[in-house]
Amino acid sequence: MVRYNDSPPEEASCFQILRPLVEATFSVLRKSDRHIRTMGLTSSQFDVIVTLGDTKGMTCKELSAKTLVTKGTLTGVLDRLERKGLTRRIPSREDRRLIIIILTPKGDKLFRQVFPAHVHFMKPYFDRALTASEIKKLRPMLLKLQKSFEQQSQNRKEK
Repeated sequence: MVRYNDSPPEEASCFQILRPLVEATFSVLRKSDRHIRTMGLTSSQFDVIVTLGDTKGMTCKELSAKTLVTKGTLTGVLDRLERKGLTRRIPSREDRRLIIIILTPKGDKLFRQVFPAHVHFMKPYFDRALTASEIKKLRPMLLKLQKSFEQQSQNRKEK
């Protein structure tokens, strides 16, 4: 069995950031989820509402690509949001095969309340830890790391 301390430094370097990255992600998600729940939403519902906010609507495929909600979960989330009167499914004017998901006036009103409230809630945690300059540097690095993992997944699908 290979242990962390037995690995060559170049192979073990990812472990210097892996655990802190995962722990930071879990901490952010825990705080975020708790706050979102106080507003009467699940994280998936919040994600969909915020993604649809200030748009003319999106197809399920577009929503799935732009949110953290999996395709398998999205239908149920949309059903619940529709039952709450926050979203509506309408036929596309351009392509009758497509359904567009839009916020209702009630959903838009909620978006205008919950999005700024959540930004206001989360901002101090980031401000306390990172300067504006650090955030500006960190974002492209995280996106680059994400792209690396997505490319690896894509390569495996192709083989």
